[in-house]
Amino acid sequence: MAIFQRIGDILKANINDLLDKCEDPEKMVKQIIIDMEKEQEKCTNALGQAMGSQRQLGKQLEKAKAESASWENKAKAALAAGNTDLAKMALQRKVTADNQVTQYQQMYDTATAQVNTIKGQVDALKMKLDEARSKQSMLIARSKMADAQKNLAKTLGNMDSSSAFSKLDKMEEKIEAKEAQAEAFSDLAGVSNEPDPFAQLEQDSAVDAELARLMAEMGGTTTTTTGE
Repeated sequence: MAIFQRIGDILKANINDLLDKCEDPEKMVKQIIIDMEKEQEKCTNALGQAMGSQRQLGKQLEKAKAESASWENKAKAALAAGNTDLAKMALQRKVTADNQVTQYQQMYDTATAQVNTIKGQVDALKMKLDEARSKQSMLIARSKMADAQKNLAKTLGNMDSSSAFSKLDKMEEKIEAKEAQAEAFSDLAGVSNEPDPFAQLEQDSAVDAELARLMAEMGGTTTTTTGE
């Protein structure tokens, strides 16, 4: 049956190989589980139908056995009554019932084997489905981690470190040029952060000259007053 072939294909499927071939592993993993769930549902329905047929055949088998036993008892009763012809007629019916027992027994055995086969496939598929569900989160996390590593590798690969440092060097040169211009304008405006030793010397000389003048004036005034 096609459904059993499909189940076999799913059981043999390698999830990691499927992930390598798909563009979106997360969607692929979810789709795998959905497909397996659908197949499990189909297989479970088939198992239910097979078990129904098995039970029906079992009832028919038991009915044929009971009929065979009934005709045998009737044959014994006929013989006990001395009626051989009636006993033979009953035995003919018993032989027919025995043939039905044989046929129903073969059919029941075949149905039982099919039920056991389908049940084994359902159990195997259930185990695979449980395994896939348990691996789902792990596989999706691994996929996302791989994407992050790949994107980081692409970013680093596309980045030109020499070009980046060259741009930084140029920016530093521009800043140094601005700083030099600021210092030049400060010098032109007479603003300096460092004291001018020559200007200080001139200021000291002027102060000394003023002091000498005042002392001379005061000394002259004092002498004149004393002489009088």
